[in-house]
Amino acid sequence: MRVAQLTPDRLPGATHPWFLGVRTPRVLAHRGFVPAGSGGIVENTFAAIAAAHAEGADYVESDCHLTRDGVVVLFHDSDLSRVAGDPRKLSEIRHDDLAQLMADRGGLVTAADALEGFPELRFNFDVKAEDAALPLGRIVARHADRVLLTSFSDGRRVTALEAARAAGGSPATSAGQSTIARLLGAVRLRSLPLVRRTLAGIDALQVPERVGAVRIVTPRLITAAHACGVEVHVWTVNDPDRMDALFGLGVDGVVTDRTDVALLAAQRRRV
Repeated sequence: MRVAQLTPDRLPGATHPWFLGVRTPRVLAHRGFVPAGSGGIVENTFAAIAAAHAEGADYVESDCHLTRDGVVVLFHDSDLSRVAGDPRKLSEIRHDDLAQLMADRGGLVTAADALEGFPELRFNFDVKAEDAALPLGRIVARHADRVLLTSFSDGRRVTALEAARAAGGSPATSAGQSTIARLLGAVRLRSLPLVRRTLAGIDALQVPERVGAVRIVTPRLITAAHACGVEVHVWTVNDPDRMDALFGLGVDGVVTDRTDVALLAAQRRRV
């Protein structure tokens, strides 16, 4: 039996509130949105999230680290070199000092701040640091309907998920690298039972279009994911022609720095 002959077990994205009420294709604002001419504003800040919200985004993708004093903050890098010209690691600096440093760059945002301050937004949190997984899971539990948890590390992802569930919430989740690697093998083998087993408990695949010369996003992968009720989101897509091509291929969403462009491309596809 070929993957393309699969009958869907459920519609993609139909079983968790994170997906409901928003038509596909989805636009995930990558670390918020920093429009041209923003004058010193940087990614993953209050200003960037507010700009994504104002532009009309329903989803914000962000990253989580832990400060020295145990606060989960939205930050991609493990240190401040790129964003603030400071060599210190996030794990070496206290929240209040980090907030002061980021004050004129758009404003530091904690995971709790984001969820409380933007109640209409849905968040895609990527667990970047091992020690952030447990506290992040506990934080998102009360807001689990609006949260998808992910990580390159399936271990970090599962730790955060289990912490959220123990605290009474059940966020959506997307696969980590090891799960994706197993899935690619199952798709190449056209092993339908293995595809289903690999994607058990997974709500989305968030993947690059390609890695080097190897194409990840293919019609066969999309068909296999959709047959198991799993959405496919591609990162990081900023070119409008690539957005149109991917939407035409059947992907369910893109993670993008160009929220404005992607929302227009998605709207054209929805009409």
